Amino acid sequence: MTTPVRIAQISCGPEYSGVQQEINEAARAVNGEIFFPDIALKDIMRDFGEFGLDVRSPDLKLAIARAKALVDGRVDADAVFVATCFRCAEAAIVRNELRRYIHTHSRLPVVSYSFTERTTAGTLLTRMEALTTIARRRALLAREAQEGLTMGVDSGSSTTKAIVMKDNKIVGTGWQPTTEVLKSAEQVIGHALDEAGVRRDEIEATGTTGYGRFLVGKHIRADLVQEELTTNSKGAVYLADRQHGPATVIDIGGMDNKAISVQDGIPGTFTMGGICAGASGRFLEMTAKRLGVDITELGPLAMRGFSAHVPMNSYCIVFGTQSLVNALAAGSSREDVAAAACHSVAEQVFEQQLQEVDIKEPVIMVGGTSLIDGLVYAMGELLQTKIMVPKYSQYIGAVGSALLASGFIKDG
Repeated sequence: MTTPVRIAQISCGPEYSGVQQEINEAARAVNGEIFFPDIALKDIMRDFGEFGLDVRSPDLKLAIARAKALVDGRVDADAVFVATCFRCAEAAIVRNELRRYIHTHSRLPVVSYSFTERTTAGTLLTRMEALTTIARRRALLAREAQEGLTMGVDSGSSTTKAIVMKDNKIVGTGWQPTTEVLKSAEQVIGHALDEAGVRRDEIEATGTTGYGRFLVGKHIRADLVQEELTTNSKGAVYLADRQHGPATVIDIGGMDNKAISVQDGIPGTFTMGGICAGASGRFLEMTAKRLGVDITELGPLAMRGFSAHVPMNSYCIVFGTQSLVNALAAGSSREDVAAAACHSVAEQVFEQQLQEVDIKEPVIMVGGTSLIDGLVYAMGELLQTKIMVPKYSQYIGAVGSALLASGFIKDG
């Protein structure tokens, strides 16, 4: 068995809320080992003073000192998990500053998380899996080109995608809505293989990602089964030809969203989730249905409207839908409602998640929602930058899986 990845925990409050055992369980599930950096009282006083962030909580002062000890190399770790209670405003400020500080001054992968009393190991699993992957497979994640004949399958909550790659080129694709996980996977694999003109037994290595990655991975005997944070970020910078230098990847999905800060093709800090489906692609699907258009028509419709004409709050999908219904009943145009829905989703992602990563250009939007022009435009307006949407952006997880899987052809 491989040596566990040592994950330094910097936190305030999980032991009081009963969440600590969930954190430990999630880490153990991916062969990670949680530990608390050991420092002396004199270190706390000195490091807190040098950091320059005036906080009152003794636990937060300890968190600051532990972060400095990691950055200074006084404590060895493979990755860092920063966690504070979502109810505490002071803790939120410290969490964000420590995440930025560690990311800027070290090569340690770091994820920050705002927990509640109901946080479970299952909720934390993907984050812990990504942390341990980056720590263990940095050389694999640095891979810049695909070799041989490989396939990637992304079994997502809304759609299932498959990609066949040959010698650094995409030669086959498959896409369809997710119904039965294995049945959908088999169908998109068949489409991708047919388009590529190859047989399944010719594929040299296969990777899976997404919510159904374990089930599909076992079914097709995949060489690589990987969470979507690393596969999506790798696929994004690969397709956008931004594998060197910084980049920010945004994926607004059907059930949750991901924001990832990438450096030289390797994820550094990331966040995923979202408070409510009102800030996800699901709300846009409901908007399109209410407006009587296909989801593919929502983007062009939104580009002809003005979001400022329709007040909308999609913080909650129920209230967002109510705002949509009220606007239409008051005589607002379909174009303005579509634009408002796109702006509302972009705004909620900006407020809820993009504060947790350092936004560095280029900003790359991926996933199915990246094909909704109105959403891409709204995000660009909020971030005051031009958003990149690479070709095959909706296949991003499958592309990343196929690319990373090629590392297993030679590695065994």
